[in-house]
Amino acid sequence: MKKYTVVLFVLIIFGACKGEVEAPNETTEPVEEKVKRSTREIKEELTDKGYKIFDYVDEETKDTVIMQQYFIAFLKRGPNRSSNKEEMDSLQTLHLAHLGKMYEEGHADISGPFGDDGEIRGITIYNTPTLEIADSLANMDPMVKSGRLVIEMHPWWAAKGFPLR
Repeated sequence: MKKYTVVLFVLIIFGACKGEVEAPNETTEPVEEKVKRSTREIKEELTDKGYKIFDYVDEETKDTVIMQQYFIAFLKRGPNRSSNKEEMDSLQTLHLAHLGKMYEEGHADISGPFGDDGEIRGITIYNTPTLEIADSLANMDPMVKSGRLVIEMHPWWAAKGFPLR
């Protein structure tokens, strides 16, 4: 992948925030109005869905911080590097569509390429309950199926609701 136009997915939706979280009330209130959910409710929802979590109290703010296990996929240079430009452009379009679908379906929270020409080409952070689900979704990527990329998956912990700065 020499030079090509990259649509960088800097898409963040780390669901719940620390402490109390505002979520839309789907009954009678307009979407703009919010209902606060307790840390306990958020923790119960996550554990009911099979996510691994833990929490701690931030000594400075006294807020309860919920840590969730995510899975970070390192998209590495694969063994199949020979492609003509037309094939490469098609694969890139399919690759970006796959990443967009993962985001839209709530399976991935952020994806993007690295800015160098190293062995690791990019990352995706999967928001799934298990490594097996994240690995399966990552391996559905057309670039992975073609052998241009291979996946190296690792569990990764992050605080719910903390955005990138």
